Amino acid sequence: MKKNARLLYLLTVWTFFASLSLAARPRAAEDPNPVAPAASITYTLAMPEPQTHYFEVTMQLKNTAVATGARKNGYVDIKMPVWTPGSYLIREYAKNVEGFSATASGKPVRSEKIRKNAWRVFSNDDDLTIRYRVYANELTVRTSFVDADHGYVTPASMFMFHDALKSQPHRVVVQPYTTWKNVATGLKPVSGAAYTYEAPDYDRLVDSPIEIGNHKTFSFTASNVPHTVAMFGEVEYDEKRLAADYKRVCETAASVVGEHPCQDYTFIVHHIPQGGGGLEHLNSTTLETNRFAYATEANYKGFLTLVAHEYFHLWNVKRIRPIALGPFDYENENYTHMLWLSEGCTSFYEDYILRRAGYHTPEAYQDIIALDITRVENQPGSHVQSAAESSWDAWIKEYRPNENSANTTISYYSKGSVLGTLLNLAILSGSAGERSMDDLMRYLYTEYYKKQKRGFTDEEFRQAAEQIAGQPLNDFFSIAVNSADPIDYNRYFAPVGLQLQNRAAKTQDGYLGTATTVTNGKVYVTGVRRGSAAYTDGLNVGDEIISIDSVRVGDDLLRLISGRRVGETLNVLVNRGGFLRRLPVTLTTNPLASYRLAPLPNQTAEQKALYKKWLYIN
Repeated sequence: MKKNARLLYLLTVWTFFASLSLAARPRAAEDPNPVAPAASITYTLAMPEPQTHYFEVTMQLKNTAVATGARKNGYVDIKMPVWTPGSYLIREYAKNVEGFSATASGKPVRSEKIRKNAWRVFSNDDDLTIRYRVYANELTVRTSFVDADHGYVTPASMFMFHDALKSQPHRVVVQPYTTWKNVATGLKPVSGAAYTYEAPDYDRLVDSPIEIGNHKTFSFTASNVPHTVAMFGEVEYDEKRLAADYKRVCETAASVVGEHPCQDYTFIVHHIPQGGGGLEHLNSTTLETNRFAYATEANYKGFLTLVAHEYFHLWNVKRIRPIALGPFDYENENYTHMLWLSEGCTSFYEDYILRRAGYHTPEAYQDIIALDITRVENQPGSHVQSAAESSWDAWIKEYRPNENSANTTISYYSKGSVLGTLLNLAILSGSAGERSMDDLMRYLYTEYYKKQKRGFTDEEFRQAAEQIAGQPLNDFFSIAVNSADPIDYNRYFAPVGLQLQNRAAKTQDGYLGTATTVTNGKVYVTGVRRGSAAYTDGLNVGDEIISIDSVRVGDDLLRLISGRRVGETLNVLVNRGGFLRRLPVTLTTNPLASYRLAPLPNQTAEQKALYKKWLYIN
């Protein structure tokens, strides 16, 4: 006992002097601004049962409680976008979400849906995991899809977000179905991590679709940029020829601005039974075409036109853009009057690029322009709605047409393509051939995308166009863009020695003014043209036309009225909602035009020179 007491005494003395020694040492200064652990947002995308059309998403938020306000508020709100950039319609992606749940540090926490596209998770934890499933059974370029053959992800329809975290890096870990080996996306792969990709922010993630499956790929280099093409679907094609034509189209498109902004570029191509289209992204695009896209020269050229359109978007709209189109509000409409420029002038360039690349002869290109004008002028809505109004109303009209749309609207694609041609001609003539639409694109790219790092306003665009043209463009903007008034086309074509002519035959044949379809041998009205005989005398969409002048109507409606004279009255019997009605319909003059571009007589040397400059004729 005495020995133990002595040891205890010595230990106490040693501890006392040790504490004095430690107290005498200078303390390390505390960091007044300690560095918080970096926030991280990681999604895991799984598809264990692709035949059910479900993706399973896990969203992990680490070290985000302060940034999201969860540390202060005790909850965090997670949202799903309602639309995707490039497709101007509220699509309500949240309708496909189910099974939302959350855990904090591995323990379940309460969550509830607070709006159509938002969920509240009641936790202030720095380690939050959210799980949900997404039903994906709509294969378009603007939605997501998965089945036993492959998966396709439109990120806005798949990955939720928090407003305060959108500027943070976002990582995606793809877990392909067990027998799938390939992933194609414009996202940057994470070195050393299989099927793992990273975006610098949420906007870039949304702008990077993902194709998953066993698709075939080939590659080519254009403008010193590596390009990858991912081909889904059973289709026959000549890979060597197709790669060469991709390269040719891409390099011609790049010559417009003269600088390629991408480090790499990815084409995702879906070959499907029917349908088609494309959607542009920052360094990728998704194209949908049919399985016979390469079977004939006409089909092949049509596909290259789609390639040119979507590829040129990597400049026009993704970088050269109206100020409203970025950064995006993913929960509401993003309005602009300038989709005629962003989409319509891209349609202009799709054909102009193919002309410059040698796929269209000068004569064929002129025919394309004349057909574009014919389509616009033959739509009654072109005299009701301006291109600017069409752009603004895209959210409620372009993607939601009804039987009266042709009478009241005009597409900003078709009208915008015509406007692109006219603006190009105005710049060429105003600058005596020294400048063109290309120079306007280069200026906008340099001034707003590179220097100011923003989009431009409507007025800034007009000022730029007039500066490049070297003249005021009052008629172009006041009449062609901002009104539905008639356009003096020949004012634009005369400087290149051409005139627009209507070659529609001036006959006395009467015009009824209906669009019809035949179902089970019955003829139904699907559209009625404003101002036509059918419109004035009361034929309705949905009417079944039974007979004309007591003659039964089948699939021979046009034959029955062919040769009837303007002013002649037909006795039309229709079935309307189960009731028979007899309508006297008096035929009117056919208003449809068929335009062509023809040479002016006695062309001047200046007109001939400008014509060659316009159409890249050596």
